[in-house]
Amino acid sequence: MLSLPPSVRLFVATQAVDGRKGADSLMVLVRDVLQHDPLSGHLFIFFSKRRDRVRIVYWDRNGFAMWTKRLEVGRFCPKFSADGRLSATNMEAAELALIIEGIDLAGARRRARWEPRKTKPAASSTQLFSSSK
Repeated sequence: MLSLPPSVRLFVATQAVDGRKGADSLMVLVRDVLQHDPLSGHLFIFFSKRRDRVRIVYWDRNGFAMWTKRLEVGRFCPKFSADGRLSATNMEAAELALIIEGIDLAGARRRARWEPRKTKPAASSTQLFSSSK
């Protein structure tokens, strides 16, 4: 399981990229095509066209860092968009960990999550006192 602070977001490219690209070339894509700040500290995930390689690139305080995994057998099963455009979608760290371990998420369903009930904003003290007269 990946252990990341809640402030770090994960963005996965919706299309495959050339598996030979390095950190500099991928960060140019992040800036110019995906329209994100490469220096934000967020993780940017790219899968190769053959889907046998994943690259995760991020800014690490004093330089770009890149993590790569190449499968000897099999393929990763990322979700690519049908429209053919390169963009980025959010991903959770748990999803990324499963994909990296070789699990196909195509048939997986997400359970409903609890969300706090939205309440009306509390009345200000001036409203409370002015209505009592």
